[in-house]
Amino acid sequence: MTLQQSVTGTDLPDNRANSNSDAETDHSDAANAQDRDDVQTIEDGAGDLANLAKDNGIDLAAQLSPYFRPDEQTIVCGALDKDKVQALADAGVELVISLQPDDELSFDEKEAVTQAGMAYEHLPISGAQDLKQLNILAFDKILRQYHGKKTAMHCKSAGRVGAAMALRTGWLRGRKMDTAMARGRSHGLNEMFEQEVYNRLLVPR
Repeated sequence: MTLQQSVTGTDLPDNRANSNSDAETDHSDAANAQDRDDVQTIEDGAGDLANLAKDNGIDLAAQLSPYFRPDEQTIVCGALDKDKVQALADAGVELVISLQPDDELSFDEKEAVTQAGMAYEHLPISGAQDLKQLNILAFDKILRQYHGKKTAMHCKSAGRVGAAMALRTGWLRGRKMDTAMARGRSHGLNEMFEQEVYNRLLVPR
């Protein structure tokens, strides 16, 4: 057999079939990924419409930043102003819980909230040093007192709300670490407080 025959012989594998198969697989993966994106977009859009319906047509996501919606009756957001307070009232919120200390507020939040027809509870948490059991017990008492009410909770960036919720879930509800941290994140827990909350949850209460 000549060298030319050995090079061009039929015994060599045909990579064209494999290349076509790989291309078809890549195309299929891309199509599946696009399908998942499309489904997620549809689900997100449906969620937005559902929120608009239950919030009297008020688009809270467009007015509050940051904005978390862990469940239908709970809104978590950052600092408020008079316009945001009114938006919450128009959306049917019945209770506002503020974790911001007075020195962070630029207006009389309690007056604005009560004038808008909502109840107001103030539990100042300035930082990690205030994430102690006494304050978490007070936080829990407020939530139990207004159970079933449509509630907006806020601090400057939602991080302290998320931290308080994670600690409540772990300390007072006896949930496991992963569950408590996930609960906190759904309520705004961020990197600023995440390690602090984790360390505190390691200590049995």
